[in-house]
Amino acid sequence: MSVKSDPDYVTQLYMLELKRKNLTKWEKLKLIVYDPEKKEVFGKDGARWGRFVLFYVIFYTVLAAMSLSLWWLFSLTLNPRTPTHLTSESLIGTNPGLGFRPLPSSERNVLSSLIWYQGKNNNSFRFWVDGLTQFLDVYKKPGQTPGQGQNIFNCYYNQLPNPGQVCFVDVKLLSPCTEENSYMYHRSSPCIILKLNKIYGWKPQFYTDPNDLPHDMPQQLKQHIRDLATSGDGSKRLELNTVWVSCKGESPADSEFIGPVSYYPKQGFPGYYFPYENSEGYLSPLVAVHIERPKPGLLINIECRAWAKNINYRQKDKQGSVHFELMID
Repeated sequence: MSVKSDPDYVTQLYMLELKRKNLTKWEKLKLIVYDPEKKEVFGKDGARWGRFVLFYVIFYTVLAAMSLSLWWLFSLTLNPRTPTHLTSESLIGTNPGLGFRPLPSSERNVLSSLIWYQGKNNNSFRFWVDGLTQFLDVYKKPGQTPGQGQNIFNCYYNQLPNPGQVCFVDVKLLSPCTEENSYMYHRSSPCIILKLNKIYGWKPQFYTDPNDLPHDMPQQLKQHIRDLATSGDGSKRLELNTVWVSCKGESPADSEFIGPVSYYPKQGFPGYYFPYENSEGYLSPLVAVHIERPKPGLLINIECRAWAKNINYRQKDKQGSVHFELMID
């Protein structure tokens, strides 16, 4: 005879249930948490709780092992240096953007592109000077970049870097746009630093034929390209392999107010900096735009544009260009 069919056992169960019917709600709740007669916690005795815990320990261990195995297999397909999707297949695409420094304070207006200061007030232009100094700090200390500067190479158009090497960006060549000169802000002739945004594997297609230049390219830049193309100096002709830049006032009035513009160390980004391949210590090339004599007291809208055959330009959404405003009181 089983225990459950024993008359005494059945009678005990009946009396126990009858007794519990008369319990208050609080007493019933305490019995759910711990039943001293059945020695159960939340309806389970020690053995059942042991089986319950063991099952979930094994279940989650197996689940974690499977997840880690799948992640490990997935990581084998990834290259830490090379994106999975390149150029036209990537979200960034094939059209590099143009950026400028110094940037206005994001605390005031994250969408602002206005550089505004008082030319004779040191406290007024100090913000812009400090912004440029901070941006250029990594260029002045190449040993602090990944790779500690061991793979930096002094490149030129006929001295290209080997795989794994990166070209040195010498900020001293940006002179007079240097920290020592306060980037010329104190003389109301500020410098703006331009950089081309990085796209892995992107190779510029240069304008090397002076007879095949865009109709809207500035005449000054067209003439510069013609002079290089017809130069008897072979090293000069190599400079045609450059992503050119030009800056101008957006409207006829802006063009009048902006005054003369100079570029340092040259009017573009040398081709030996491309393609970007995520090598340790790589720094984007820079162009300093020196706005020499802007009209004071007026808001000047300025557009800077990058020139290469495979850089698409659309003014409406600023493709291939960057816009900012300048006002000096």
